[in-house]
This record gives sequence, structure tokens and C-alpha cells, in this order.
Amino acid sequence: MGQFLDGKNLADERAAILKTQVSELKSQGIVPLFCVINIGDDPSSKLYIKTKKSRADEIGIVQKVYQLPKTQSQQSLLTLIDRLNQDKKVYGIMIQLPVPPQINLNEALEHIDPEKDVDCLTPSNVGRLWRGDHYVEPATAHGVLALLDHYQIKLHGKKVVIIGRSSIVGKPLAALMLERDATVSILHSKTKQLAEYTKNADILVSAVGHANLITPEMVKENAVVIDVGINRVNNQTVGDVNTVLVKPKVSFITPVPGGIGPLTVESLMEQVVKLTRRKNGR
Repeated sequence: MGQFLDGKNLADERAAILKTQVSELKSQGIVPLFCVINIGDDPSSKLYIKTKKSRADEIGIVQKVYQLPKTQSQQSLLTLIDRLNQDKKVYGIMIQLPVPPQINLNEALEHIDPEKDVDCLTPSNVGRLWRGDHYVEPATAHGVLALLDHYQIKLHGKKVVIIGRSSIVGKPLAALMLERDATVSILHSKTKQLAEYTKNADILVSAVGHANLITPEMVKENAVVIDVGINRVNNQTVGDVNTVLVKPKVSFITPVPGGIGPLTVESLMEQVVKLTRRKNGR
């Protein structure tokens, strides 16, 4: 029977450490502040922002939300980003996804100062990630590695399969795992016969948002399964993995909720503090 990888407890432990670091910064007159730009009224975005605000308040980080209308123009968005770039009190900037269709997200991301890019999505920071000299990491990918480290699950020489090629999870996680000497395969919606890859994985990560995608016959005996998917089924939050059926076959598995989700929020806070310390030479 597989063991649950408890992301919630780990997130709370790391938050306590971070709270001490933030107190030290504040004693020196440095207040970690990051800005979230939310365009439109997507319900899941507002819930995520609320969750982040709660964690930020607990740690002592200031989160400022710029709530913009869904009709927001590209130029006014760029103007706001430029203003936040120039504000010396702001240490982090992020654009809440998704954005309305009239917004050119890539152009907007290119406008964010890389030194304030808390999501690690600017071109220069993405390049640094793949080059291996990054100073900030995407929150979910960072959270996955933090959880594996906590349970002393090594990546060196392991076969890792990641389902999902997004810029916020799949791709950056692949880069970070390659740094740890894992052999990484990225699967996606056009990959044929997923099981041919997944059943050979020592560590399987699913981040596609497809409920019950991963079934027991797709998983290797004693594998580690990381479920990043978030889906709503019958008013319940579930992941991409059929946990009830898969758990008896594997060594470790993340629950949903309570696995990667809390660590994503906590890791975002860690990136804010990291950028704050970097900007102040700490």
C-alpha cells in the first residue's frame, strides 16, 4: 500500500521558517511585497488569489491585487506593468492566468522585470531555468521538488515521465529534474499510447486536468506518483489519478487535495522572499 506524500504539513512547516525570514527582513525595514494582476472575473482565479492572500498574510508578506476589467486593453496593461517595474517597493509581479483573448500574454510577460518575475515566465528567466543558473523557479515545479526532497526520494538516474507540457508545470519541472540527473520524458495530448511510457516510469507526474486519467495498468509497481491535476467532479476536488485504485500499487502518491496544491502556494511565497532578498543583497 502506497504512502501519501503530505504536502499540506510540509507547506505549513516551510511557512513557519519563511515567517522567521520575513520578520528578519522587516526588522531591517524591508517589506516583501508582490503584486497580482488579475484581468476579468474567472472564479477559479479569484479563489486562488484569495488562497494566496491568506498564506501571504500568515507569513507577513504583502500581496497587492490589481483587479482589472475583462475588457482591459493591452496597452494599459503594459503601462501598469511598467509602473510596477519602476516601483522600488514592489519585489514581485505576476499575471494571474488565464487572461482574456484580447491580451497578448507573451508580450505582457516580456514587459515584466526579470528581477521581479515571481512566476519565472519571462524569456530571460525561462532561459536561465534551462541553462541551470536560475535564481527563481515556478511555484508548482519548486513545490514538487520540495516534496520529493522532504521524503528523500532521489531523482538521480530515475526515469521520470511528465504528462503535460505547460510553461508553468511540465516544461519547468522537466528542466529542474534534468538538473538532478533524472531521465525525463514529456508526454502531451498528441502522444499516442500514453501507457507505453507511463508504465516504465520510476516517477510519474500528471499535470493535465483530466480526472481519473491515470489507472493502475498505466503505473509501474512501486512507482512514485505525483498528481498535479485539479478537477471538479460531483462537487468534489479530484486529481488526474484514480487514487483509490492506484495507491495500493505504488510506493508513494500525492493526495488531491492536500498534495501539491498547498506547496504551490507556499513555494510562490518563497519566490517572493527570494526576490526580495536578492534585490536587497541578502
